[in-house]
Amino acid sequence: MLKQFLLVALGGAIGSALRYLTAILLARHYTSSIPLATLVVNVVGCFLIGLLIGLCSDTAHLRLLFITGFCGGFTTFSTFTAESYAMFREGTYGLAILYIVGSVLIGLLALWVGVYLSRAIAS
Repeated sequence: MLKQFLLVALGGAIGSALRYLTAILLARHYTSSIPLATLVVNVVGCFLIGLLIGLCSDTAHLRLLFITGFCGGFTTFSTFTAESYAMFREGTYGLAILYIVGSVLIGLLALWVGVYLSRAIAS
């Protein structure tokens, strides 16, 4: 269990650091009205998790290091997308659509509630 935990932690640390580096580099070279760094990280993360699912499917330790750790640290959007893809692949289309729409809408609602509460606490 400790070895698996450390693999996820190592991959997550590397993924998080690369996400931060990507944001810094893009902010230096591009200005945009959309959050370009997040878009780039999400798209690259989705590509990588797709590639890694195919390459690491037989090796649990590599999956923990690269898919759970690295991709999870780089962007959780890649995990969200992979889970949605798996539901579509399994033929649970309604559940997949509910998961996607529900995640976005409930996530936005949770963010709104968090901002509202933080302002109420700060007042």
